[in-house]
Amino acid sequence: MDWEQLELNPRIIAAVKKADFRSAREILSVSGPDLQRLTRLSQSDVQQLQAAVAASYRRHPPVTALQLYRGECPRLESGHRLTLSCPVLDALLRGGLPLRGITELAGQSGAGKSQLGLQLCLSVQFPQQYGGLNSGAVYICTEDSFPIRRLQQLVSQQGHLRPEVPQDLLHNIPFTDNIYIHHAADLVALQTCVSQRLPILLARGRVRLLVVDSVAALFRCEFQAQESVERARHLMAFAATLQRLSQQYAAAVLCINQVTDVLEGSAPAQSSLGLEEATVLPALGMAWANQVMIRLMMTRLQGTVAMGDQTSAPRRLEVVFAPHLPRASCVCGVWKEGVRGYQNLFPSQGNKFQ
Repeated sequence: MDWEQLELNPRIIAAVKKADFRSAREILSVSGPDLQRLTRLSQSDVQQLQAAVAASYRRHPPVTALQLYRGECPRLESGHRLTLSCPVLDALLRGGLPLRGITELAGQSGAGKSQLGLQLCLSVQFPQQYGGLNSGAVYICTEDSFPIRRLQQLVSQQGHLRPEVPQDLLHNIPFTDNIYIHHAADLVALQTCVSQRLPILLARGRVRLLVVDSVAALFRCEFQAQESVERARHLMAFAATLQRLSQQYAAAVLCINQVTDVLEGSAPAQSSLGLEEATVLPALGMAWANQVMIRLMMTRLQGTVAMGDQTSAPRRLEVVFAPHLPRASCVCGVWKEGVRGYQNLFPSQGNKFQ
């Protein structure tokens, strides 16, 4: 590293060279007391050195809590987002899915998670003026076969879900041709897809959305309970690949997750994960939760709601945590044309569907 590029006193730079430090990584991997001992610099000099080296590695300016509260985070609030094709759902996420980072959608079987994943695979193909990315999607199945019949039904109903889009545009988009389906039977196939095949499609501009349905299936079945450390290592490697591709190509990533029951007497730190007093929690524990930027929870509620001549069980889509979103939720239903919200946003704490 060229130490002269750092805004440091020449005396500090000379001490660093004399101690035979050759890279910024070496500086950041050594503790402050050890740096003092090796360079014979004072504590204040070492602090200046560490701050200057860390600043040289920082790609983006820091963001304050006040900026996050006001929605002024440049990396999260500016630029385009991927619409969920519903004004109520988009309002919950302040415009839709962000194009950087991992978004997790967890819920029990039958909650409507895959329905929302299919809906995003269609919305990504619209031009940007209609909330899309004018690109395709990769859908990785790790459990059941791909729901092709439901996808075809959603395609035929796009005119009802998106009435603001001109009909000629709807007819000109080859929706099913722009969805690349991959069935991953094991972790090797999954890692091969995301590390070798997916980057090719992203580099060519063929896709801007990845849906993994589901992320927990393979990690749950291929590791025993006593292999939690090894599972966490593979999880972090998988998540790092997704995050790198999302950042590099500004692609949205949606990971659908299973849930696990909360056992009585579980430690609070292990059982909350942003869902206090919940009976089920997203699978894969803290190792996976720490890799997720946005956690959404979809819950099937009691009762029935109607819209026109259709009926549906109500669902609650809840923001569990996100760096730029408040804790809130909305109620939606799964209809013939897709997932649509029918109720305004309301705080998630202490509310029950009537």
